[in-house]
Amino acid sequence: MSGTSDPEKQAVKTSAASTYSDEKGRVSQVERVSPDAGANLEHPLYNAHVDVSGVDERKLMRKLDLYLVPWLSFLYLLSFLDRTSIGNAKLYNLEQDLHITDQQYLIALTIFFFSYAIFEVPSNVFLKRLRPSVWLSLLMFCWGIMMTVQGLVHNYGGLLGMRWLLGMFEAGLFPGVNYYLSCWYKRSEFGIRAAVFFSAATVSGAFGGLLAAAISNMDGVAGKPAWAWIFIIEGLITVVAGFLSFWIIQDFPDTAKFLTEAERTVVVRRLQSDDQFSAAGENLRWHYIWQSLLDWKTWVGMFLYMGADGPLYAFSLFLPSIIKALGYTATPANLLSVPVYVVACIVTCVVGWAADRYGNRGYLTMASLSVGLVGYIILIASRNAALSYVAVYLAACGIYPTIPNIIAWVSNNVEGSYKRSVSIAMVISFGNINGAVSSNVYRARDAPWYTLGHGIVLMYIGIGLVMAIIYHIFLRRENAKRERGERDEIIKGVNDGRTELAKNGTYASVAEAKQDKGDEWSGYRYTL
Repeated sequence: MSGTSDPEKQAVKTSAASTYSDEKGRVSQVERVSPDAGANLEHPLYNAHVDVSGVDERKLMRKLDLYLVPWLSFLYLLSFLDRTSIGNAKLYNLEQDLHITDQQYLIALTIFFFSYAIFEVPSNVFLKRLRPSVWLSLLMFCWGIMMTVQGLVHNYGGLLGMRWLLGMFEAGLFPGVNYYLSCWYKRSEFGIRAAVFFSAATVSGAFGGLLAAAISNMDGVAGKPAWAWIFIIEGLITVVAGFLSFWIIQDFPDTAKFLTEAERTVVVRRLQSDDQFSAAGENLRWHYIWQSLLDWKTWVGMFLYMGADGPLYAFSLFLPSIIKALGYTATPANLLSVPVYVVACIVTCVVGWAADRYGNRGYLTMASLSVGLVGYIILIASRNAALSYVAVYLAACGIYPTIPNIIAWVSNNVEGSYKRSVSIAMVISFGNINGAVSSNVYRARDAPWYTLGHGIVLMYIGIGLVMAIIYHIFLRRENAKRERGERDEIIKGVNDGRTELAKNGTYASVAEAKQDKGDEWSGYRYTL
């Protein structure tokens, strides 16, 4: 470090101290390598020439939250509103006007999930290659157009075509934003942001019912029925939001225009101190993609997320119909769904905050799924409308908090920007394809108690609970192996004599090992 200024030395010293004290695993790994082995063992300090002494970290975090989370949450509100509004539209004679059967309606719901799942992984790769402000804005603008045109269809074929295109363009938002937020916040900060972002889905459930009830008063205007106006108005709102997003959505931390150079530097250094070694940028290599595809955590995460996402779509698409089947007409059924979503929104944010504050994402996931399990057991057993309505609250409080918590849990345990983008997209994509199944389980002939539908959702939650336990156990075991030094790499010039470690890889420096292995690096500790 000779030749550097005093502020730079102090910055390096501060960064090193936070690095060595942040996690016990990282301390022991660096000490095993030997702290005197040379500066080339660690990543060089990002923007070492920049003086960051004037940056208040708390104010910076508030600035990030203000610029990033509210608008992205609003976009997801529109996304979820657009994809689930067909459930509200159904209550206003959609099937009768398009001359479709209940089975054809279910197929129209299903086709959305196929295109949605197919395009999620490639969309996340494009997001990383392109600017988020361009890619996400383009997706929104296009799906807003599809949503609007959905209100102009006159037959079953037109409805199917619009639902396919809607799924294709909506595919990139949810996995894209979750990956994008993970590139801004430390692992212990991501959960509450993911929860607030996802809570927009619960708000859309409440808002969707109110909006549909209000728009239904336009029935007959310009010769269009109420269900058509629901699609048209909600679609036009999304088109405008997509247009504005080009100027509102920020890009990645190292290029963000709303931050000063010192603030950008602090954001990147914070991430690197949290074992996000790729925070300063990473070039696309197929090696990173294959790491994700071959990682056991990706596949267990897919089935874990399936256990929550399948129930999510079944719940959101059919809640108005379930309430209507309990003896209420269309508008009261939509309005009675509002408090359910409000409670779910509050619980989602509380669970996200608790997971960041106290850790134990795994145990919170298991607890949430257990609450949902109880809710659906009651729904299956109950033949009382009031008791079933109470059980709906338990189901919502079990399903909705689990979604962002699982995404945060999976994201926390993947390092490497490209690997994380693919892993998150694969997990969410697999979960969403199960929406194609769960959107077909509530058949009209099973009303009013929908025993078959509730039973299948109960099965999904059970699978999720088992996968959460498996994921937690295997992560704990892997952390223990790293603590014992079983995963240590050979670092040339430091521990060359440890030939038994050759199976873990041989590298010129710790920095090279981090860059190549990502979360498989021996000093990385998984979040439990």
